[in-house]
Amino acid sequence: MFNDLEAALKHFFGYDSFRVGQRKIIEEALNNHDLLVIMPTGGGKSLCFQLPALLKPGLTIVVSPLIALMKDQVDALQDNGIGATFLNSTLDYSQERSRKQAILAGKIKLLYVAPERLLTEKFRAFLSQINHSLGCNAIAIDEAHCVSEWGHDFRPEYRQLQRLRSQFPQTPIFAFTATATKRVQEDIIQQLGLRNPHVHLSSFNRPNLYYEVKLKEKNSYYQLLQSIRQESGSGIVYCLSRRRVEEIAFKLKHDGIDALPYHAGLEAEVRTYNQTRFLRDDVRIIVATIAFGMGINKPDVRFVFHYDLPRSLENFYQESGRAGRDGGTAKSILLFGSGDLKKVNYLIEKKPDINEQRIARQQLNQVVDYAEGTVCRRTIILRYFGEKFSGNCGKCDNCLEPKPIEDWTIEAQKFLSCMARCRERFGMNHLIDVLRGSRNKKVQQYGHHLVSTYGIGKETSVDEWKMLVRSLLHQGLISETNDGYRILRFNKRSWEIMRKEREVLVAVSNKKLSKDNNKYNPRQAEAEILYEKLKILRKQIADLQSVPPYVIFADSSLKSMSHIQPKNEAEFSKISGVNNHKLQQYGDKFLSVIQEFMRSQQLPKPLPSKSQMATLQLHQQGLNLEEIADQRGFAMSTICNHLGELLEMNQPVALNQLVKPERQKAIIEAIFKHGDQSLKILKEALGEYYSYDEIKLVRGWWRSQHNN
Repeated sequence: MFNDLEAALKHFFGYDSFRVGQRKIIEEALNNHDLLVIMPTGGGKSLCFQLPALLKPGLTIVVSPLIALMKDQVDALQDNGIGATFLNSTLDYSQERSRKQAILAGKIKLLYVAPERLLTEKFRAFLSQINHSLGCNAIAIDEAHCVSEWGHDFRPEYRQLQRLRSQFPQTPIFAFTATATKRVQEDIIQQLGLRNPHVHLSSFNRPNLYYEVKLKEKNSYYQLLQSIRQESGSGIVYCLSRRRVEEIAFKLKHDGIDALPYHAGLEAEVRTYNQTRFLRDDVRIIVATIAFGMGINKPDVRFVFHYDLPRSLENFYQESGRAGRDGGTAKSILLFGSGDLKKVNYLIEKKPDINEQRIARQQLNQVVDYAEGTVCRRTIILRYFGEKFSGNCGKCDNCLEPKPIEDWTIEAQKFLSCMARCRERFGMNHLIDVLRGSRNKKVQQYGHHLVSTYGIGKETSVDEWKMLVRSLLHQGLISETNDGYRILRFNKRSWEIMRKEREVLVAVSNKKLSKDNNKYNPRQAEAEILYEKLKILRKQIADLQSVPPYVIFADSSLKSMSHIQPKNEAEFSKISGVNNHKLQQYGDKFLSVIQEFMRSQQLPKPLPSKSQMATLQLHQQGLNLEEIADQRGFAMSTICNHLGELLEMNQPVALNQLVKPERQKAIIEAIFKHGDQSLKILKEALGEYYSYDEIKLVRGWWRSQHNN
């Protein structure tokens, strides 16, 4: 009938070409292979079973978990002139009888049913009748993650779908879902009895989505209201409970925001009415529990707010993914408050099955790891699904407002050593207890109060240790079991840290968590004091000119001045926000304050340690970095740390032998632009062709020149 698949696509659906991955899946479906397809929301999963159904003789059965989803897809198919129908509890006897007659008459190509109906004896007899007279050409199971207790929306009735394999042994089964970890993929294959399935895994990355976590304020409703007022377009607000949904929807409506509630406790007619009004843009906001959204085809949702904590990262990914299905810019914002943890834990404790409780707690902890994470949020999400991402997505709060980077290599080595002493059989909390010298029963029960790492981390707080462990997990420097127990394990990168071949850089969330919190940091203190002095000068100039202070210089420019501390006009001109005009107008005044401050802050230089002096002696003997590292038994990064610190102390290190002058120049320019506090920011600015070691060395020299 059709010369090629593109002609069929155009005929039935009006599209000229397939999306990425669709054609291959359709070809395999036509060749009757079992399939497992993981494709993100909005990726075009439905077409992958709908088009083969139209090109093969017989009927395709589509298992769908939601009545709303069935109606949505059937309406769309019928609107294209395609024979499709559904059988569910919304139909009366005569409607159901009429549809069954149409099916047996061969007028229907796609039949949508819920798993509960599919498994009844009466309906299975009807399916046998269909198979005998028409042939059942395929069984497509939508939202297949529901089959797995490791998935985000486990439904026990989905477990029984494996009976379909015995009833229709020759019929191919297609499993489709938007999200599935490796564990869930294996569970789907096993539970559905898929035979050598062809697995198609698309990227989980949604590049058009911006991710942000906001600390939940005391008046969280007002915080939400203000945030919604700042957004345009349609949005979804997810809440944990029905009561909260009703409360937030009522308040939003009262405050002039068109909003409606959606949850399973509402009458079916009300849910349908509210959903329809949202889909048709009659209202701007839908406030909902997780009951809303699975398979809803509204492409232009511009933002999703999670007012309460989602129960798992898969829930979060699915729900946030309902924004921006049209590929346009969209936002996912999570309001995170520690009080929410108590509510979710309460719900977990109500689960009757201990195993389900254990899995639910692991899933909750993974959400907390995301919320409290300091690395690229996209990296955290994609790593959860087993997908690598280099970080620096430029579209999350952590990337756009990066936290200060600190070297936590020593602490990481302590933690890994403790993991090894405890034989890689425990999770984060227990290992932290051992490191901090806890006397709790579990530590003593396992004899871990006797291991060599017991108490070696007392000076580091529990929150600091947790921050480090989360960073190690997010960076892939340690591994974790996915069985509900969250046991930490070594991987290849872990051993590199232990062998001093890899350093550990951690984004520190705030001063409270900084490992230097209880130590006096003269450089940071200097910068903060100078910043306040520069703000006073800026205010004086602004008042004289009757303009706001930011007209003179932005805060970011003042912060750069306080960190870089330019010594002359040439250096001052390189500060971001300083152009020729401002240099002439304000340069002398600001340089005068900076130089006066620097004169008042002359600090005695520290003396090199014995280890640093040993490195210096080998350097002066003409050994290169590799030779020094080999002779001293240290990693190259450690030797570079020594030499960078020696340069900062103005010791006789030959920088030109270590870093070529033209590369020094580029690094110095980056320091002038971005400051010298964050190695990560400098590395990102310079690109992959510059190493951390080079940057450390040049930064050491630069600091020696600007501390005099």
